[in-house]
Amino acid sequence: MKKILFTALTVLLAAGFAFAQADSQGNSSLADPNPNNVGADSAASALREVSLDKFERDGSWNIHISPDAGLASVRLFEGSPAAKQPLEGEEEQTDTHALGCKIEFYRRGVNSIYITAVRPIPIEGITKTVSVWIAGRNQNHDIYLLVQDYFGHDFELYLGNLGFSGWKRLSTAVPPSEDGEHGIVQSSAYHGDRPGLRIRGFRIDCNPMLARGTYFVYFDDLRAVTDLYDMENRDEDDMVDNW
Repeated sequence: MKKILFTALTVLLAAGFAFAQADSQGNSSLADPNPNNVGADSAASALREVSLDKFERDGSWNIHISPDAGLASVRLFEGSPAAKQPLEGEEEQTDTHALGCKIEFYRRGVNSIYITAVRPIPIEGITKTVSVWIAGRNQNHDIYLLVQDYFGHDFELYLGNLGFSGWKRLSTAVPPSEDGEHGIVQSSAYHGDRPGLRIRGFRIDCNPMLARGTYFVYFDDLRAVTDLYDMENRDEDDMVDNW
C-alpha cells in the first residue's frame, strides 16, 4: 500500500514540475498563450455576417429547366420574411422585394430547376456558412447551393428540403479543405489574392411524384458568415497580389 501511494505521489510531483517548467517558458500559461496559437485563436474573432444579395435588382437572376419538362420564369415581387433581422450595424436600405420563381410542369418526372446569378457572387475571406430565406410552398423537393471555389471548381452543398409552409431560413456549412488541394479550396499562397468562394446559384431536385401542375418558390436575403481575419489584419503598406 505504501509503495502504491509513493508511486502516485511521484507521478503527481513530476507532472506538476513539468507544467511549472512549461509555464516558465511561456508555453502553457493561460495569461501568456503560445504564440503559435495566436493566429488560430484570434481568427475566430474576425467572423462577420455579410449580405450577398437582397434580391432587389431585376434581371440579376436566371432560371432554367429542361424544355421537355416544362416552362420556368423568374421576377421580383414586393414582400420579405417578417422574421428577418437586419445585420448588426447595417444602415437603413431598401429591402422590399423577393425573388419569385414559377415552374409549369408538362408532366411528372425527374426534373431539376436551376436558379443562377447572372454573375457569380464573390465572398471575401474564408466562408464558413451560407444562408438564404426561402418560401418553399410545402413541396417535398430538395434544394442545393451551387458554389465555385478558388480554383474555379464547381461544388454543390445541400441546403435542405422544401417541405414547409411560409418563409424559412435555410443554411449550410462550407467544409474546409484538408490539404489546400482537394475539396472546396478557398485560399492559396501560390495564386494571388482574390475572393475564395463564389455563389453560382441554386438547384432544386424535384420529387417525381410532386413535379406536376404549377410550382412557386421565393428567395430573399442571401447571406454568409465569413472569416476576415487576414484581410482586417493586413498592413496598409503591404502590396496586393492581384497583378
